[in-house]
Amino acid sequence: MDSSQLLNITTFIYLFSTFLYVAFFIFGSTGLGKTATIVTATGWSVQTWAMLLRWKESYDMGIGHAPLTNMYESVIFFAWTIVILYLLIEWKFKTRIIGSFAIPFAFLAMVYASFAGDINKTISPLVPALQSNWLIAHVVTCFVGYAAFAVSAALGIMYLVKELRTGNAPDNNPIVSRLPDLKIIDEITHKTMVFGFIWLSAGIISGAIWANSAWGTYWSWDPKESWSLITWFFYAITLHAKYTRGWRGTLIAVLAIAGFFSVIFTYYGVNYLLPGLHSYGSS
Repeated sequence: MDSSQLLNITTFIYLFSTFLYVAFFIFGSTGLGKTATIVTATGWSVQTWAMLLRWKESYDMGIGHAPLTNMYESVIFFAWTIVILYLLIEWKFKTRIIGSFAIPFAFLAMVYASFAGDINKTISPLVPALQSNWLIAHVVTCFVGYAAFAVSAALGIMYLVKELRTGNAPDNNPIVSRLPDLKIIDEITHKTMVFGFIWLSAGIISGAIWANSAWGTYWSWDPKESWSLITWFFYAITLHAKYTRGWRGTLIAVLAIAGFFSVIFTYYGVNYLLPGLHSYGSS
């Protein structure tokens, strides 16, 4: 069984875990919640093995590089990072209900990677600009940040679901009442955004160092670089306003969702709509 087959299996495992988390959200069964966590962790393990196998396959082909170099591989890694971040949050905050909102992001990423016809799934030699020791550092830091922002967007959706259903009134809905208190959701959203912001900052810095070694300049205002900076400023302003202006609650939830749209455009849209030095990422 090759890596592609294992990754296709992972997609269906995440579909199953999504159903389990949603069922847990609706019915509140502790057994469903535990099963959802086990299935998700199993899917993540299978995906980890598939990524390592793809890495080995590249060496068997005489190419030998980490599976992080094109759109297909980056989407796979994006989903992988979302899942591990969610599992860590579940473990730290002892709440599985977040999985009903976070795991679908990983599943949709895997669906795109597995079934989209506009990305190349083959293992290809690295273009000269990617032949650098900075490759793994830059991609990993950026995508940990992206994944954290995906989870914060999921938390933002969860906040709005609970806030719009209950407002300031007592929560009498048996399903919505299973969601954590609004203050807890807001706290986790904030911490996740801070975590993502730190990693995105590291990604931009490592990318600038890499750009200088590859192209002789730290910053060239390439569309990908420009939108990365826009996304960075969006979260910087949001977090600054939270600290100085006391922004919280619904506003932060909406901004967490809006910020993720900027992340998606930075990651995906720029590759196809604004060609530049980073356009090789779509191949």
